[in-house]
Amino acid sequence: MGAVEMNADGATGAVAEGEPAEKKVSWSELFFDLVLVFAVTQVSALLHHDHTWGGVGRALIVFVPVYWVWVGATVHANTHDADRARTRLGLFAIGLCGLMMALAVPGVFGERGPLFACGYLGARLALALLVHPGLRLRPSPVALSVVFSGPLLVTGAFLDGWARTGLWALAAAADLASPRLTRRHMIRIPFDSGHLAERFGLFVMIALGESIVAIGAPVAAREHLAAGPLLAVATAFTLACGLWWVYFHLAADAIRHGLQAAAVPADVVRQVLSYGHLSLIASVIAVAVGMAEAVARPGGRLPLAVTALLYGGCALYLATYGYTRWHLFHKWSLTRLTAAAAVLALLPVAAALPALGALALLAGAVAALNLTELGFVRRRGELPSRAAA
Repeated sequence: MGAVEMNADGATGAVAEGEPAEKKVSWSELFFDLVLVFAVTQVSALLHHDHTWGGVGRALIVFVPVYWVWVGATVHANTHDADRARTRLGLFAIGLCGLMMALAVPGVFGERGPLFACGYLGARLALALLVHPGLRLRPSPVALSVVFSGPLLVTGAFLDGWARTGLWALAAAADLASPRLTRRHMIRIPFDSGHLAERFGLFVMIALGESIVAIGAPVAAREHLAAGPLLAVATAFTLACGLWWVYFHLAADAIRHGLQAAAVPADVVRQVLSYGHLSLIASVIAVAVGMAEAVARPGGRLPLAVTALLYGGCALYLATYGYTRWHLFHKWSLTRLTAAAAVLALLPVAAALPALGALALLAGAVAALNLTELGFVRRRGELPSRAAA
C-alpha cells in the first residue's frame, strides 16, 4: 500500500452527503493509468534483456517504486474526491514524474539512474503536498518515502554496481514495510471497498494487456506470417485468457467482499491489495516475457531461464491466491495451490519440449484449473460471487 493518510485537517475522504454510495473510478485516474501502461512495458523489456536471477532481482527492485507510485496515488484518490481540480492536477504531476521514471528504465542501472530516482522522489513529494498540505508530515507511508526511501534512491543513483543495487533494494524494502510501520495511524481511515477493488483489478488488466502486446509484437514485425508463429500466438492468447479468468471470474468478487466484510479494512488493503497484487502483477510480467520468447521461436526449445520465467511466473500467480484467500477468509485455495504445484512439476517436461509445446502444456494446465472451478461452482448451484467468498 502506498500513501494512506489523513489530510491536514483530519479529513479522510468520507463520502459527502448527496454523493453516490459507491465511488466510481474517475477519468483522471484512468488517464493516470496510461503512464503505468508504458512503465509496465519498460519493466517487461528490462526483464526481457536479462533472464538471469540477478536480472529478475534488478527488475523487481525497479518495479517496486513504480508500483508504489501508482498505489499511493490510487489510495489517495480512493479517500478523496478525484474530480476536484487540485486532486486532478496532483495526479497529473505524479503521472509526469512516473513518466520520467518509465523513460529511465532502459538505462536505470547506468546513466539514467538519477532520472529514475528523482522522478520517484518528485512523485512522492507531489503526493505529500496533496495529503500533507504545506508538507506538515505525519507518520505515514508517503512521509517515510519522502524522508527515507526517496533520498536513499537518489543517493544510490550516484553510485555504481552493487552499491546502487543494494541501496535501491533497501529503499524498496522500506517502502514495502512502511504500511506496517504506520498501521496505528492508518486503521482509522475509511476506504471505499468497491472503488479500491476495481482500481487494483484494472492494474491486473494493465499487466495482462502487456502480455497481449508481448505476444503480438514479435509476430507483427515479421515480413511473412507463417502458420507456426500464428499458432503460437493463438496458444499464448489462450493462456492469457486463462490467467484473466483466474482473477476476474472468482477472485475479483472475493476481494471486494473481503474488503467490505473486514473488521480492519486497512489490514486487507495492505496484505491483499498492496502486497498480494504486487506478486500478481510481477508474475504476469514474468509470464509475458516467457510468452514473447516462445512466440518469437515456436519451433525451438526455450532456454531454461525463459521456461522458468514462463512456468515459475504462472505458478507464483496461482499460488498468490492461496496467500490472498488466507488473509481474506482464513481459508486455503486448495485448487489454485494444487495447480501451482502442478505447474512447477511440469517445468522439467516443458524444458524438453519445443516452445509451442511448452505454451500449449501451460495453457492446458490453466484451462484445467478454470474448468475444475467452474464445474465446482455449477455443482453447488452458486453464483461466482458467493463461490469466491
